[in-house]
Amino acid sequence: MIRVLIVDDHAILRRGLKEILARDLDGVVCGEAENAAEVLTQVQNNVWDLVILDITLPGRSGLEVLGEVRRLRPKLPVLVLSMHAEDQYARRMLKAGASGYLRKESAPDELIAAIRKVLAGGRYVSPTFADKLVLDLCGDAERPAHERLSQREFEILRLIGSGRQVSQIAETLHLSVTTVSTYRARILEKMNLTTTAELVRYAVRNNLVE
Repeated sequence: MIRVLIVDDHAILRRGLKEILARDLDGVVCGEAENAAEVLTQVQNNVWDLVILDITLPGRSGLEVLGEVRRLRPKLPVLVLSMHAEDQYARRMLKAGASGYLRKESAPDELIAAIRKVLAGGRYVSPTFADKLVLDLCGDAERPAHERLSQREFEILRLIGSGRQVSQIAETLHLSVTTVSTYRARILEKMNLTTTAELVRYAVRNNLVE
């Protein structure tokens, strides 16, 4: 029996994934979660063989949830299934401990192949993105500016890009306004930008926001 926790805030997508898994994986049992709190409760209280995780969740992002899942269950594989381009998120999610990254537009056969590989202890990215990773290792590709940011800085950049004010970001991330302002200053420095408006334009241009 394979126990898979499907994490996405869209009920139709969760249902579709369950149908694909039931059709192609013998003995699969699927659980569901639609937000960060439900994910962490499920991971704490139940045994899973795999978590399929979306990046965009209500409240806390999939990136934050991934970190919490890794803390609670270090050996539990997590396959990220996202609408976002691999260039924008895959590296960061893999560095944070994800076992694989797949676009939602991928074919069902590729999803099943990714799941099988991750369950076997491997890692999965698309062949196209694998080629880009090789180029990065060879030093032939220029890395985007946001790759220089820490996990927290990257999350704050995304929130700034979505139009959130400093006070709103502080409330969302349970930080002080002063701390968020300090992070904002670090982000500007690391990315060689000077204003919040430039951060917003960068985030939108690079598809870092919804």
